Amino acid sequence: MSICYSWSFPDKYSENSGEVNRNWKDKPLTVLPIIKEVMESGVRVWIYSGDTDGALPVTCSRYAINKLGMPIKTAWYPWYIHGEVGGYAVGYQNLTFVTVRGAGHFVPSYQPARASVLFSSFLDGKLPPSARGFNR
Repeated sequence: MSICYSWSFPDKYSENSGEVNRNWKDKPLTVLPIIKEVMESGVRVWIYSGDTDGALPVTCSRYAINKLGMPIKTAWYPWYIHGEVGGYAVGYQNLTFVTVRGAGHFVPSYQPARASVLFSSFLDGKLPPSARGFNR
């Protein structure tokens, strides 16, 4: 599951929010309580960010995830595809955060092969492959 819209910042920080977002008056300022509720119900949540995404950069995603205050189960590590770094991943209880190297806001359109590894890992219930091909 990718939750990557309006993490926790009011509209004045969302330059690309568009006409609908500017006129949506009853929207929440953050999706973090929803993410926390989903995680607490036992659903695995994956959040991913392209590392060249100017709309929602990796730093924004990391900041928001850190606000949840969860302990890290699997420390940051590089994951691999075809012998090269595809991005980085970190695991928490019921939440995984993955970056995709060379991808912008629409990860699958920028890096389809890396996105395929990301989605396959999610469906398999495993973290993305580490050590040049071995899953954690």
